[in-house]
Amino acid sequence: MEKENFANSILNNFMKTDINVGSNERVLSMIGGGALAAYGIKRGGILGTLLAVLGGDLIFRGTTGHCSLYGALGIDTSTKSEEPNSPYNKGWLAGRVHVTKSIIINKSPAELYHFWRNFENLPKFMNHLESVQNLGGNRSHWKAKAPLGTSVEWDAELSSDRENERIGWHSIEGSDIPNSGVVEFLPTVDRGTEVRVILTYEPPAGEVGALFAKLFGEEPSQQVEEDLRRFKRLMETGEVIKTEGQTSGRASQAREAKA
Repeated sequence: MEKENFANSILNNFMKTDINVGSNERVLSMIGGGALAAYGIKRGGILGTLLAVLGGDLIFRGTTGHCSLYGALGIDTSTKSEEPNSPYNKGWLAGRVHVTKSIIINKSPAELYHFWRNFENLPKFMNHLESVQNLGGNRSHWKAKAPLGTSVEWDAELSSDRENERIGWHSIEGSDIPNSGVVEFLPTVDRGTEVRVILTYEPPAGEVGALFAKLFGEEPSQQVEEDLRRFKRLMETGEVIKTEGQTSGRASQAREAKA
């Protein structure tokens, strides 16, 4: 079923032409696509035809700036910072990736805000986080799991803080993964609250790294979606989902969630 949904998502995005590919990637796509198409035509046969088709798709990707696969995966590498000293301008493969995810939780904005605002609570439902330490003032230190048993660390600073409404942050210069974002707590017409996370980050290895990380399940877009589902479960039932199909600490976590 997952594979079918993924395939349908790609098909739905195939006809779209919104720009979601960075300029450097577009140039590389046109050059590589042209060479691949020429080689495929010269080679002939079934393999040559497939290579020519793939080359044509890369040429289309480069000329239009739209990648159907990126559209299906929710990746957008087209936006570059115009600030010369921005941590997002590091090289020819550097680029920002944007993630927006939201979920409805049957709790008040105040309850959700106060639980999230204590950043040391976040590892309770964010599996990729090892720890968050409040440093005092508007700063905190974050440590997260990375592929192959490694970890990444960064210091973050609040950029906005409106009680019961929103929390904004950005990483400090020199962070392993430059990132910034905001979490909003939006009351719905019913009793619940829409929790919306908007995240901008620079993946290791730039734009290409973002795609490979996405495919192998280690990319923040997937992490944020899963984190929000665990946050909902924790706040509504007191259960923390450790792994698929497993929960931990129903009663005790319920008390902690209300703390």
